[in-house]
Amino acid sequence: MPELPEVETMVRGIRPHCENRVIQQLEFTPCPRKPIPVSPSRELFKTLVGQTLARVGRLGKRVLLELQSGSVIIVEPRMTGLLLVTNPPSDTHLRVRVTFPANDQQADQLLFWDRRGLGTVSLLTPAEMQSRRQRLGPDALEMTPDLWALHLKETSRPIKVVLLDQAVVAGIGNLYASEILHVAGISPLRPANKLSAPQRIQLHQATLDVLQLAIRYEGSTLNDGTYRNALNVDGGYQNHHRVYNKEDSPCPRCLKATIQRIVQAQRSTFYCPACQK
Repeated sequence: MPELPEVETMVRGIRPHCENRVIQQLEFTPCPRKPIPVSPSRELFKTLVGQTLARVGRLGKRVLLELQSGSVIIVEPRMTGLLLVTNPPSDTHLRVRVTFPANDQQADQLLFWDRRGLGTVSLLTPAEMQSRRQRLGPDALEMTPDLWALHLKETSRPIKVVLLDQAVVAGIGNLYASEILHVAGISPLRPANKLSAPQRIQLHQATLDVLQLAIRYEGSTLNDGTYRNALNVDGGYQNHHRVYNKEDSPCPRCLKATIQRIVQAQRSTFYCPACQK
């Protein structure tokens, strides 16, 4: 489930504890569950011991652990992965432990926990990292009305489907796409290239408003309780959802129609048929 707000919250939570720290140990912990994909190999990760983790960043829905050498560890949490600096929800699903020299001000470990084993961990060279960046669209928080116009004019796919395309805009997933379109008052069924200039401005502003507010509340923890922040604490934005998973509830915008659920590209879309014609 982690989308841009959840991953950005992970980055902000682990950054003070990880940046400019020497990797004392890096281990793939024994796990009886489905193993996570690791590339190019687990053996290569052992060569990172003694290197300095210089910077923690984000690329769309991925966490970047940038080493002083120029190489980058990419952690993609996907549906159920968490990056933590405190005890995980359970020891059973712990996948990776990075240990730093102990001090009194910072955590001495970074953990990757993944209940379903859907996340991935990759080690990329600077050239590979540049190639990976080029395959993604602009970050959702860095989009402008002009960029929206540029990226939407070439496709007649429904706008909700386009928002999920990471090659168009990076970081938005299913939950926040529905929320953004409701705030913008745009039908999820509308062809992307049919949005008017005012609608693109509304989309731009709604994207910023929804994602920044979700970051402020440290993401959304849904009923399955999977997502937690870096300190293993629930997010709070689920209490502010307008349409996501609100089928048959009154629309908070018009207070007349009820929220409907449809399926687009094998994903649930929630919207108000009155507000989002």
